[in-house]
Amino acid sequence: MSEVLVVIDHADGDVKKPTYELLTIARRLGEPSAVFFGAADKADAVAEKVKKYGAEKVYVIDDAELKGYLVAPKAEAMQQLAQQASPAAILFPSTFEGKEVAARLAIKIGSGLITDAVDVQEGPVTTQSVFAGNFAVTAKVTQGTPIITVKPNSAAPEEAEGAAALETFVPTISDLAKAAQIIASQPRQATGRPELTEAAIVVSGGRGTGGNFEPIEKFADSLGAAVGASRAAVDSGWMPHAFQVGQTGKTVSPQLYVANGISGAIQHRAGMQTSKTIVAVNKDNEAPIFELVDFGVVGDLHTVLPTATEEITKRKG
Repeated sequence: MSEVLVVIDHADGDVKKPTYELLTIARRLGEPSAVFFGAADKADAVAEKVKKYGAEKVYVIDDAELKGYLVAPKAEAMQQLAQQASPAAILFPSTFEGKEVAARLAIKIGSGLITDAVDVQEGPVTTQSVFAGNFAVTAKVTQGTPIITVKPNSAAPEEAEGAAALETFVPTISDLAKAAQIIASQPRQATGRPELTEAAIVVSGGRGTGGNFEPIEKFADSLGAAVGASRAAVDSGWMPHAFQVGQTGKTVSPQLYVANGISGAIQHRAGMQTSKTIVAVNKDNEAPIFELVDFGVVGDLHTVLPTATEEITKRKG
């Protein structure tokens, strides 16, 4: 059975949920092998985590000399690894970095690339949501090694014991790849909530909040959800751009999406309509968002959400 390379998404060795989803998908296509870019002393701990989701091998690429640069060194490292391993496919998380490395890699090895897949089946055949979410298309790479970036929440992680045999891989990075150097970086402050693009539940607010996101945040916290915002809310200065869901913001695909005080313009719908279940709260019963939802509540979010939060808190005990 051919290897399928899965690039691990992690923060300083803390493996993120999309990695387990990718490993689950990889088992449909072949034998999963994880690729870890990070500190060598964290490799054992990472291997123990991905082992539970079927990783038969873990390629360890020490990033000590790679992390001071933009993505070109990682693309070169993946090129050399792909040439050695001859994988059946290569899967990346659909992060900004993941998509850029995948694109550079596709050019380097002359392979086809599919980005933002919401499903991957044997073949591999992918499903994507395109044209602002108005169409679902299936696609297949027809040249070279299939390189696919997959959106979070595209598969339920399924445990399956793997060997997770560690193998150190030392790439040779060219001076050209090191031309763009990072001279300063600052980690984003933690909110205590899930990452927006990875969350299983997202609660968003729009113009109808009037700038008061307290009901949104309290309701989200009662569900253990991430907080999002519409473009109108961001443009009004009520929330930072990092919270924006939509065509010019982030694309999310959670199990549950709750839209509050959001009209449902196509720009916003493009960023969330692949969500598995959609609920809307809006006092305008003719708001376009109601055309999309599974459940709708016609009412003022400032009344509905505190009541719902109280009930959820009560039921949680």
